[in-house]
Amino acid sequence: MSRDLRGALTPWKPQHYATLTDPRTVGRLLRDIELYEGTFATKCAMKLAPMLFVRPGELRRAEWSEIDLEKAEWRIPAAKMKGRTMHIVPMAKQAVRILKELKPLTGHRTWVFPGVRTNGEPMSENTVNAALRRLGYDRVTLTAHGFRGMASTMLHEQGWASDVVERQLSHAERNSIKAAYNHAEHLPARRKMMQAWADYLDKLRKGADDIPLRATKTALR
Repeated sequence: MSRDLRGALTPWKPQHYATLTDPRTVGRLLRDIELYEGTFATKCAMKLAPMLFVRPGELRRAEWSEIDLEKAEWRIPAAKMKGRTMHIVPMAKQAVRILKELKPLTGHRTWVFPGVRTNGEPMSENTVNAALRRLGYDRVTLTAHGFRGMASTMLHEQGWASDVVERQLSHAERNSIKAAYNHAEHLPARRKMMQAWADYLDKLRKGADDIPLRATKTALR
């Protein structure tokens, strides 16, 4: 029976998105983003995308009510998450600084990144990808979703614990009941990792070829 069924079901494979993982290339991208001449909100979204590495839909639909700048924390409601469980995004000081600069412009509205049309909708799902194209990055080189692969690959290569990286990526927990209580799992280590990651990106942006991003024993706990 099993022989007859072999090949009948296509095994699930994760979808891969075009990304960059070479430190020199990532540094060049970050410098290009700094030179972006589009709207300020779009530029802020592009600066936050590699730093926070949430899904593009989660980023563009961020609401000010979900973000606590004092605690440096963004709590994405379960209804917005792919796995339907609330997700905590610890924010490095660089991310908080970007949001503080943006708040005078969009803080009076629901969306952190409102659409250009006055229809109450958030930024278009194509906005960041279109901005990347304007900077010269085609879809086989980098997509908005590729910032997640960038962070995952580089953080794993630099020695951060897989459980910490995967939890921050909000990859689905197989046990849905367990997942409902795991939004704060590894949170102290994730906070350290997110700050170290933002610091690392800063160094690459400033022109360093390859700065070690080694996780300390404390951060791996």
